[in-house]
Amino acid sequence: MYRERGGGGSRSEMGHVDRKRINDALDKHLERSSPSTSRALNGKDKDRLLTQPILTGGKPPPDHRDSRSASLAENKRSDEESETDSEESDVSGSDGDDTSWISWFCNLRGNELFCEVDDDYIQDDFNLCGLGSQVPYYDYALDLILDVESSHAGTGDMFTEEQNELVESAAEMLYGLIHVRYILTSKGMAAMVEKYKNAEFGRCPRVYCCGQPCLPAGQSDIPRQSTVKIYCPKCEDIYSPRSRFQNNIDGAYFGTTFPHLFLMTYGHLKPQKATQSYVPRVFGFKIRKP
Repeated sequence: MYRERGGGGSRSEMGHVDRKRINDALDKHLERSSPSTSRALNGKDKDRLLTQPILTGGKPPPDHRDSRSASLAENKRSDEESETDSEESDVSGSDGDDTSWISWFCNLRGNELFCEVDDDYIQDDFNLCGLGSQVPYYDYALDLILDVESSHAGTGDMFTEEQNELVESAAEMLYGLIHVRYILTSKGMAAMVEKYKNAEFGRCPRVYCCGQPCLPAGQSDIPRQSTVKIYCPKCEDIYSPRSRFQNNIDGAYFGTTFPHLFLMTYGHLKPQKATQSYVPRVFGFKIRKP
């Protein structure tokens, strides 16, 4: 049986497991079940998704070349340990009965882009139609998300360490695929609107957009094709998130439809299109275009 968050510390140790090996195993399963969902990625997106972390991993060893650098390294290590303690406190907070897996997952660093999906929505089989063939260990992953004891394992049936890791990764993938459907519903959009108003998705890096809040968007609706981007409704362009943690999230967990349907639904939140643009000059004179 897969491990609980509060038992065995499985999730607090996930930063130390080989994420590439886990995702390679998921790829093999997806290739067997549905080749169209496991097409190869190109460039940086492939590296990001293959090495997608749940928590931050180990830090590089400090430099001990002299006493001064050793002292600096010691201070840096103390800061890193305090950051690690802060991250692990998020995990330990999920050990109690009052915190669900969904709340724990959405509160992880980098997962600020996600909203919490209602249990009622997840428990409706109609909303999960077609996902069973896309996600390995589907039944176990669904039980993990809903914080229920799995009824799919026999008495004494235990998973190996690798299978436990696969179930946990599968739960994240399944939640992402449920999430992209949920945020297109009225309840899902209502959950995302507050995040948008608070600029929790980030702001546009373009100077003339003046810090316009953005919305998460995917470049593809097929999982494992590209990482999530942020869409600016003012300049109507997409950018990479500033957070390196958010740069590891699959863009299919937000899809290509959400930001545009969101702005159609909440038309009063759509800003006026940017009209000002940068004008290149040489010694004060505009450059004539050929």
